[in-house]
Amino acid sequence: MPFSIKDNPMMLREIIMDHYQHPRNKKEIDDSRYITIHMDSASCIDDIYIHLLVENDIVKECFWHGNSCAISAASTSIMTCLIKGKSLKEAKNIMDNFNRMINSESYDENVLGEAIAFINTNRQPSRIGCATIGWRGFNQALDKLEKIKNEGK
Repeated sequence: MPFSIKDNPMMLREIIMDHYQHPRNKKEIDDSRYITIHMDSASCIDDIYIHLLVENDIVKECFWHGNSCAISAASTSIMTCLIKGKSLKEAKNIMDNFNRMINSESYDENVLGEAIAFINTNRQPSRIGCATIGWRGFNQALDKLEKIKNEGK
């Protein structure tokens, strides 16, 4: 059986700490082309904004900013890296697989990249909200995008 990064807790921790200490795509955006979603948590310091730019059904850009704990910062950073440049279908597939992993359901490890670092999040239920806040924000942005498209028809 080949080695999997998910079998090495130290490597998983290093991925999370790297994205927390050096978050990717963390940038405030003030551009009307972007869909912006505000997400906050009643149980943690998480108070973030997701900025999404989609053109021709491709995620052109995804940025985020705000206050966040280590788990939400790392998870949101990883999410933005994973979905950037992907078709909406591919991005939704990544999101679906991440949610299945978080919920201890069957998932495709191959589409998750560094998001696999959150494989053990379900062992700490209080951290699930932190690990998923950016992903839920992305999902809300997609819902808002769909609503805008439907209103334009």
